[in-house]
Amino acid sequence: MRLTTKSRYGTRLILDLALHAQTDPVPLSDIAKRQGISLKYLEKLIQKLKIAGIVKSMRGPYGGYMLAKPTKDITVGDIVRVLEETSAITDCTEGDEVCGTCSQAGKCLTRWIWMETGKAMFEKLDSFRIDKIFKRNPVFDDNKK
Repeated sequence: MRLTTKSRYGTRLILDLALHAQTDPVPLSDIAKRQGISLKYLEKLIQKLKIAGIVKSMRGPYGGYMLAKPTKDITVGDIVRVLEETSAITDCTEGDEVCGTCSQAGKCLTRWIWMETGKAMFEKLDSFRIDKIFKRNPVFDDNKK
């Protein structure tokens, strides 16, 4: 699995909300400006994150988006799973049954490697909690988190 801009930009989106939407919702246009990401692209990402229960929206003149969960309950792995729509790193590891993707289907000697690698990758991504990212990164002011 190659992580796409969906995962990278989605993580930046969540971090921006964690920083700027602690008490009041933030318009997506503000995030787009701060992060240098197209508003249209963020609209696509935010909808998936909203459906997954990671963010919530508030309507009205002072509306926008906020996190739906505490930062300690959101991991980078959560964001990647939602936005990439899979946790498999190869097509042949999408399910438990024989894949049929390649000529070695059913007798592949390497499929377990890709399955174990995917598990390890997501274990690592799940270790990056949003609240901890601020504490580990000197770019962020400790007074903000």
